[in-house]
Amino acid sequence: MAEALRRADAHPVAADIVAPATSGPAAINDNGPVIEHVTLAVSDMHCGACIQSVEGTLGKLPGVVSARANLAARRVSIAHEIDKLNIEDLIGALTKAGHEAAELSATPDAEAAARDGDLLKRLGVAGFAAMNVMLLSVSVWAGAASGDMEDSIQSMFHWLSALIALPAIAYSGQPFFKSAAGALRGGRLNMDVPISLGVLLATAMSLFQTMRGSHQVYFDAAITLLAFLLIGRLLDQQMRTKAAGAAANLLGFRAYFASRVHDDGRVERIAAKNLGPGMRVLTATGERIAADGVVREGASDIDDSLLTGETATKTATPGTRVYAGTLNLTGPLVIEATATEEGSLIAEISRLMDAAEQNRGRYMRLADRAARIYAPAVHVLGLSTFAGWLLAGYGWEPALTAAIAVLIITCPCALALAVPAVQVAASSRLFARGIILKAADGLERMSEVDTVVFDKTGTLTTGEPRLSDPTTIPDDVLSSAASLASASRHPYSRAIVAEAIMRGQSVEPAANVREVPGCGLSVTTAQGEERLGSADWCGAGVNASTSSICYRDAQGRVTAFSLRDALREDAASVVARLTAGGFAVELLSGDRPQAVAEAARAAGIAAWRDSQRPDQKIERLEKLKAAGRRVLMIGDGINDAPALAAAHASMSPASAADISQTTADAIMQGKTLSGVADALAVAKAAHKMALQNFGIAIAYNVIFVPLAMAGLVTPLIAAVAMSVSSITVTANAVRLKAMRLELKA
Repeated sequence: MAEALRRADAHPVAADIVAPATSGPAAINDNGPVIEHVTLAVSDMHCGACIQSVEGTLGKLPGVVSARANLAARRVSIAHEIDKLNIEDLIGALTKAGHEAAELSATPDAEAAARDGDLLKRLGVAGFAAMNVMLLSVSVWAGAASGDMEDSIQSMFHWLSALIALPAIAYSGQPFFKSAAGALRGGRLNMDVPISLGVLLATAMSLFQTMRGSHQVYFDAAITLLAFLLIGRLLDQQMRTKAAGAAANLLGFRAYFASRVHDDGRVERIAAKNLGPGMRVLTATGERIAADGVVREGASDIDDSLLTGETATKTATPGTRVYAGTLNLTGPLVIEATATEEGSLIAEISRLMDAAEQNRGRYMRLADRAARIYAPAVHVLGLSTFAGWLLAGYGWEPALTAAIAVLIITCPCALALAVPAVQVAASSRLFARGIILKAADGLERMSEVDTVVFDKTGTLTTGEPRLSDPTTIPDDVLSSAASLASASRHPYSRAIVAEAIMRGQSVEPAANVREVPGCGLSVTTAQGEERLGSADWCGAGVNASTSSICYRDAQGRVTAFSLRDALREDAASVVARLTAGGFAVELLSGDRPQAVAEAARAAGIAAWRDSQRPDQKIERLEKLKAAGRRVLMIGDGINDAPALAAAHASMSPASAADISQTTADAIMQGKTLSGVADALAVAKAAHKMALQNFGIAIAYNVIFVPLAMAGLVTPLIAAVAMSVSSITVTANAVRLKAMRLELKA
């Protein structure tokens, strides 16, 4: 095993590792080398200069045939000679150039790209056909205006237009036609039904007019209408993908291959999805960890910003838990996997994100209900317009033209997108800050919060006791106490051991340590009995309120270890930010009065309650509710789960008990509390933006529907207006990802 670590440290991929399967299809040229196509995610690509840097860096590598960067998707597609380069070489080159790159396999992003490609092809056909039909129409219009064009020539031009337009409409309109047909087969109406009906009616009327030799044909309007609809759908889809792109891009930074270490020391390159609990994995310097597990050999710094949103690294040594997707920075590690790929933390994050995007909050349910009502209303309005024009004495042709415009313009696309677009953008921004939103209605409830209630231990504090004044403890006493403490997993024992290691001491566990329940640890040596535990048990005349644990050596000398649970580093600043924003802040804790008072004073919380049982916490929340307050509860323990469920909204740190995380509306990654303020700020902004989008959708219909019914809007203008409205609400939502937010209750 040590030899495997040595080889991994010398090179990212050991010499005897089996080559990974290719990430893309390899093109075999009988007269040349084998070409492999791969796609890498480059998360820090933000501008045109970045594109030039990425493409230029890869273009200089021997064996690279082509490299094309996609700024919107933050991806780079590479074709290279497989015998000269591998994926690790490509990633290494980009890393050296200052770019964060990772291997990308087939993901939802790839599916979105495929959908975009299909729409783009259909748009190309529709656009080409529209241009040619428009040229023919201009000739017809010019001839009609001058009176020089004979009817036979005009009819020929109309048939030429039909010859171009009909196949193009049949091909380019399939996304709408298939969706509409599926809805009708299911006995329902969706927004593609009136779109399809409008396009088909315009085409059928034009064909009928051509066959009867009429001058009024609308092939140019029908195909141009379809082109505009495809433009709107493509842009809308791309903008929605962009709204969710941050989360998807982060989840794409997983290891797709792993170096498994067999019992005989042999190292084999396998797919990460094939790893299982108990397998040992060699992770070289600079590689991403392939599976959740525990470090067994080696020491390194780990970049876990993917999961926590924090830039600070953590040190991994034997016994340290590590997670799939995090980056190994400074040294090779041998990790024992504890979960499958599907059971990893990053997979759970992915599921939570999916759940957040799929959940239906109050506003989303309202939008869905309105869209369901709107769909049949569209057809009623179209039919009413057609009948009204006929009753008014106009012919069926202008009546049908007006009805077609109404069918197109009243499609509830903007209304249907109003809230989902905001929800996706908000989830994406929160995820990038290390906050996992579990429920859409949770975000809506957070927007109504005016009071924030914290638990203490593990929430306002780190939950990891530390020596309050370690400089008063002599090195020899600390070493002896740590030797005893290493036999226990008690938080106070771990604090003593941690302090000893911090001083550079080598902690050797004492042999034959005996644990006395409720008292502490003892060991009998040649010099006498040593004890580590309560002050009374150690026989010390020490006030237990100031000393948490004591050590008595073999000679009977007692040393007191005072411990405290330190506040999270930004606790005071977050509380100050909340207070300045108009939020009421309270502290509810089951801890003793002195500890709660000290924590409240250090954090700047004026209102606090100690010795709170779970039922007392719920009672306090109910009193706040009765007073008209909307409470956000933040807690981590099993005892906090009832309060989290009872609060108007709730959050839980990632270190919390499973039941607390299950109950909470959102989970904060990392060791800071900034996520509380961030979540509230995003929730308030998302609420305002959702209302804005509702207003845009309603205003659009109020303005354009009467115009269409009055015959003042052509089908072409209707298509443009509908597309613009959908893009407008989505673009408004995307602003949430980058806009500066204010925190106000």
